[in-house]
Amino acid sequence: MDETWTRPYTPGPGRWLVIAWEAAALAFLAWVTIRQFELSGHGVKLVACTLAALWVLGAYRILQMGAYVGAAGLRLHGLLRSRTLSWHDITHVRLHRATHRMGPFEIESGMTVVIDRRDGSTINTELWAKGVDFHARPSLFRAVYQELRSRHREAQNA
Repeated sequence: MDETWTRPYTPGPGRWLVIAWEAAALAFLAWVTIRQFELSGHGVKLVACTLAALWVLGAYRILQMGAYVGAAGLRLHGLLRSRTLSWHDITHVRLHRATHRMGPFEIESGMTVVIDRRDGSTINTELWAKGVDFHARPSLFRAVYQELRSRHREAQNA
């Protein structure tokens, strides 16, 4: 599948908040580590450089996360891995109302886009109506969902 992949939406500003939050958390981790182990000199540099490199890699992946479409299929970039599916391998692109149970309570977490595959498995996407990309833009979430469905439909009819 050599082709150009495009994300049918622009990332939301909430991603930058997540990246800033992670920078603050890693800075705090570095500070605590240096104090706890009474590091100095090269130890401080090693901890700082390691956590800075980890932050850069994480920030890059956060910025790349999402669903990308192409003529041949759908590419899903997650935080730790990416996967590419041909349109032929997808049976349905559908919405799923996600809920979580905590004891006797059921907490609704909003709508997500789920991919049903021909082999019977399902794949969760990073497309979440209440996520950082769509929380303040619910109409964009619906538009992206419709774009995925129409691309899938076109591929099935071709």
